[in-house]
Amino acid sequence: MSRIPATVVTGFLGAGKTSLIQNLLRTANGRKLAFVINEFGELGIDRELILGCGIEGCEDDDIVELANGCICCTVADDFLPSMKKLIERVDPPEHIVIETSGLALPKPLVQAFNWPEVKARATVDGVIAVIDAAAVASGRFADDPEAVAKQRAADPNLDHENPLEEVFEDQLACADLVVLNKRDLVSPEELARVRAEISASLRPGVKVIESKQGDLPAAALLGLAAAAEDDLASRPSHHDNEEEHDHEDFESFSIALPVVSDPAALEARILKAVEKFGVLRVKGFVDVHGKALRHVIQGVGPRLVRHFDRAWKPGETRSSRIVVIGLKGLDRKGIEAEIRG
Repeated sequence: MSRIPATVVTGFLGAGKTSLIQNLLRTANGRKLAFVINEFGELGIDRELILGCGIEGCEDDDIVELANGCICCTVADDFLPSMKKLIERVDPPEHIVIETSGLALPKPLVQAFNWPEVKARATVDGVIAVIDAAAVASGRFADDPEAVAKQRAADPNLDHENPLEEVFEDQLACADLVVLNKRDLVSPEELARVRAEISASLRPGVKVIESKQGDLPAAALLGLAAAAEDDLASRPSHHDNEEEHDHEDFESFSIALPVVSDPAALEARILKAVEKFGVLRVKGFVDVHGKALRHVIQGVGPRLVRHFDRAWKPGETRSSRIVVIGLKGLDRKGIEAEIRG
C-alpha cells in the first residue's frame, strides 16, 4: 500500500500560513485533502478560517484541530492519534496538510513519522517554512548584527538568545521549501537582502519562492517527495541534545468582548495594547453590530488586518473573542483593559 504524503506548514506567528493553505485549497483541482490544524491559544481561529473560506469540498471531517498545546510538545497524546484516524479511514485522504502553530518546532513533528503506527502509511512530502518578509527585513529574526543590535536597544527581550529567534532558526533549518511571504510590504532591495539572509541559513538545495498573501498554487507546494523523516540528520535544531522542550517562554489568553459597534475603534485599541505591552500576536472573531457577516481580526506586531469572512450560521452563537499571544509575563489585566477601552 502506498504511503500518504503529508506536508508540514511551519512559520512564525502571522507569517501567512493559513492564507497559504486557503490558496492551496482553491487550487487543489479536486485532490482529496485532509488538514491537521494546531493552535497555540484558547480559540480555534485557524480551523474556523479554513472552514469559512467557502470552498467546495472543504468539509468538517477533513479538518482536525489540536488545541491542547503546541503540536511538537504533544506528539504522542494528540498528533499521533489524530494521524491514525486520518490514515485508517475507509476513504483516506490523498494528501495531509499539517499547519503548526507559530511557536512549534518542526523537527519533533517530522520525527513522529518514524513511529511504527504512522511510518507504514504516511511520509513527510515536505516541510514548508512561511516567512514574513517584512518582519525579517526589519531585523527581528535575522543574523545581521546591526539589526539585532537595533532590536536589542528597542526591546531587551529580543537579543541573540531570545527563544523567538531559536524558533525561527529551527523552522528554517528543517525546511524543504521556503515561502517568502508579504513581498508587497518590502522594497525590491529589501526583498533581495532578505532572500540572501535566509538562503545562507538553509540546507543545500532548498529553494526560496516569493508570494503575496500566500497566493501560490498547490502544484508548487505539494509533491516535493522529500521523505523528511528519513533525512533528520541534515536538519539541525537548537533542541537536538534535549529530551523534550516546552514553551514556558510564551503564554496566551483570550478576551471575550461584547458586540462591537466600531471595528476601527477596536483596532486602534488593540494596536495601542500591542505597542504598550509588547504583544506578539492577536487574532480573533468579532460580532459587529448590524452586520450579518463574521469579522476576522489578525495582527502580528504593529500590523493588523481586518475583514468579513462569512455569514454567521443559523443557530450559531454570535460572539466576539480575541486571543493574545506573547512572551511570559504578559500584563493580562492591563492588556484587557486597554482593548476593552
